[in-house]
Amino acid sequence: MGEFEVHRVRFFGLVPAGVRCLACHPRGPRLALARTDGAVEVYNFAANYFQEKVIPGHESRSVESLCWAVGDRLFGAGLSGDITEYDLSGLSAARGVDGGGGPIWSMVASGTGAQLAIGCEDGSVKIFQVVPGGIQFERNLDRRKGRVLCLSWHPSGTHIVAGSIDFFRVIDVTSGQTVQRVMVNHHVEKAKRECVVWAIAFLSSGTVVSADSFGRVQFWDWEQGTLAESHTVSTSAALSLAVSEKEDSIIVGTSTGATYQLQLLPVTLGGQEKRWVRTKPFQFHSHDVRAVAHSPTALISGGLDAQLVIRPLMEKVQKKGYDAVLRKFTFPHRRLVSCARKARLLLFQFSQYLELWRLGSTEETGKDGEVLSLCRMPEHLVQLKSKGPEHIYCSCVSPCGTWIGYSTASRFHLYRVRCDGDGVSLRKV
Repeated sequence: MGEFEVHRVRFFGLVPAGVRCLACHPRGPRLALARTDGAVEVYNFAANYFQEKVIPGHESRSVESLCWAVGDRLFGAGLSGDITEYDLSGLSAARGVDGGGGPIWSMVASGTGAQLAIGCEDGSVKIFQVVPGGIQFERNLDRRKGRVLCLSWHPSGTHIVAGSIDFFRVIDVTSGQTVQRVMVNHHVEKAKRECVVWAIAFLSSGTVVSADSFGRVQFWDWEQGTLAESHTVSTSAALSLAVSEKEDSIIVGTSTGATYQLQLLPVTLGGQEKRWVRTKPFQFHSHDVRAVAHSPTALISGGLDAQLVIRPLMEKVQKKGYDAVLRKFTFPHRRLVSCARKARLLLFQFSQYLELWRLGSTEETGKDGEVLSLCRMPEHLVQLKSKGPEHIYCSCVSPCGTWIGYSTASRFHLYRVRCDGDGVSLRKV
């Protein structure tokens, strides 16, 4: 093998965006993921968790919730107050509809995927019908004071549970009225601080599962309004939860970066009575775990540390292979660095600007593995900012270093680069 030099690039200051929400396709092997910068990614389980689609972010579009609807359609909603449908073939936001209730904190699809329910800042819960070409407002449900932070639809489609601060309520979809209101702190003596219900789930048995800011996962009988079980999984907040398809396993994400699994197990061997037991804790994240998902064979978690972690359930994996491997997606799966070999230039891509650097050089020689001192340090030549709210999707510099091109979701931009003794100049083509 011939001799070569390796230049260690330590000046690419990329800060990856954290994972905000996840949505497993209920009828297919795909996972949708939204990041804090508004970007949406789609992973394919059947293709070894390959990242098959990336929809770039937008400055005015935040994504607080994602859900799959009928016809393999993907919808997102956020604090801008709009419900956005994504064009998965064109990799863009296809259309948006105003929710009509201010910032949207939560959104969930019905069991059939034909209806969407959103929880708004003004305390309202609204139902939208999924129709060809978009969505259509159907009705308002009972409105109460306090923002609706989380929603869950009963598998039968007859009731919706909505979580807020200090309480959750169960709403009859047919009448639109609240049929039960439960204070999550009524049994706690001298509760001096508010309890935020961050995540909620409605099981087919009628049990409501809540995760709150006190680090508790609680199981409620919604008809009686009574607490059946309570598990304190963390000393900090429990931020997210997801239930398996068979409703015998729950994954919970916390603000300490830890995730926990609870399983429904028999009290006695061979007995009929079952209880929820915390079985497995995992510490894969360093920051808040704002999103979790439960696939048939794995526990999936996404944190503000930008990591997507897929931990297989070994009791569900039939044979050794790719499905039995712990996966951590810790870096972007897109090319963010472009190299002009002849000109010794590097182009770095950020969400709204590009940086062009000239590599340093050395005149020294040494043995294998030695670090050579530079006679000329790396030089930051230019920063090219993208105009408009759209984030940059891809970029490239020509091998000769005289052309820079980048693209957003709607436009392509090309610049001519000139380097002379006075500096660097850019001319838009």
